[in-house]
Order: sequence, then structure tokens, then C-alpha cells
Amino acid sequence: MKCIIVDDEPLAREAIQLLIDKTPGLEVLQSFGSAGSAALFLKDHTADLVFLDIEMPGMNGIEFSKTIPKNTLVIFTTAYAEYALDSYEVEAVDYLIKPIQTERFGKAINKAAAYQALLKGAVKDNPVGNFADGYFFVKAERMYVKIYFKDILFIEGLKDYVVLQTESQKVITAMNIKTIYEQLPQNIFVRISRSYIINVQHINSFDNNTVLISKHEIPIGNTYRTHFFEEFVIKKTLSK
Repeated sequence: MKCIIVDDEPLAREAIQLLIDKTPGLEVLQSFGSAGSAALFLKDHTADLVFLDIEMPGMNGIEFSKTIPKNTLVIFTTAYAEYALDSYEVEAVDYLIKPIQTERFGKAINKAAAYQALLKGAVKDNPVGNFADGYFFVKAERMYVKIYFKDILFIEGLKDYVVLQTESQKVITAMNIKTIYEQLPQNIFVRISRSYIINVQHINSFDNNTVLISKHEIPIGNTYRTHFFEEFVIKKTLSK
């Protein structure tokens, strides 16, 4: 994957460069100290992946990420854990807390590579079948795959696609997250951030910021927190 690094701190850029140099399959096109200079570069060049700091002078990483081309994935790098939730409001692949550990970096790269492969194999103008009978069909590569509501753990928005996650597979389809959410049964599915819809029947546990489903920790976005707690938590919680 061809990537760029955007961070206003030279030492932070060097640290990411060292991690990339140790990771097969990654190529750094260029590093930038500001979002503005990176934006100019992306007008004339294509990158598969951007390592993007959040807290920067001028345009910050969150603002810049909204301007990045649709086919370019974003991994946020930040010294502030509280920005993690914000990163999922703009459909980032992952976020890394500085100082970045090698193992954690590797997991983020594996996730980005998997999503890149899914995007390359996704079918454009992909119709989804009737939602009324507890299942629908999604066209994945050259076949239609039957997906039951009950099997979906969560749905993740990724650019102009959604990734349907079950226990056994990921299926990607060319549809935005708002469109699919409007067609799903609202007594089973709830949107908890700009990037995630969850199946409440699969929730293992949660706190104020995160929902745990199977082995997946899913962030609750600030905009969606009140709705989630009022509609699905309070109504399902036993009281004295």
C-alpha cells in the first residue's frame, strides 16, 4: 500500500516512518507537517493510506480527513485517547495512540489491508434484496450471499460501502450506512456512531463509550449516545 504521513511533529513522523520501514507491503510516498501541504499533494497523487495526526495547527486531522478522496483509507495517530471516538465519526479504519507499539501498528495495517482488498472486490451499484422476511441478499463478487438479520453482529460504514460483520465472515456492498439503516428493523439494530450500526441482540457488555460484541469493541459516538441509552439501554435495564 502506498501511504503518506501527516503530522506536525518531526519526531512523530520519524517514528511512523520507522514502523513502516519494518512492515512489508508499505511504501511511503511522502511525509507532511501540515494538512494543507498533504491536501495539495493528494490533488495530483494517489495514496492508499494516510497516517494522520489529529491535533495540528491550522486544519486539524478530523477536518482534513473529510476532504480525503473516497478510495484512500485513514489511520489516525494521536497522543490523546479522547480523540478515538471522533475518529470513528469520520469513518477511519483505526486509530493509534502515541507512542505507537509495533504490535498495535501491525494490527492496524492488517485491518487496512483487509479493507482495501474488500473495497477492490466490491461490486458497484449493488442491489440489496427484500428486507421484510428476516434476511436479504448481498452481491459479493459474482454471487448473491444470503444474510440473516440475526447473524449480523454489526455493520461498519467505510466510505461509500458498508461492511456486514457476522461471526464467520465480512461481506461488503456498495451502499452508504444511512441507506441500509433506514431499511433495517429498528427494534434490532441501532446506529451508535456515524460509522457503526449494531445488532442489540449480540451485545455482551457496554459502558458510556464502548459496546462489546463478540471480540469487537465498538465506539459510541457522541451524537448517537443519548439515543442509544434512551431507546435501548434504559428500556432493557432492570431497576430496583
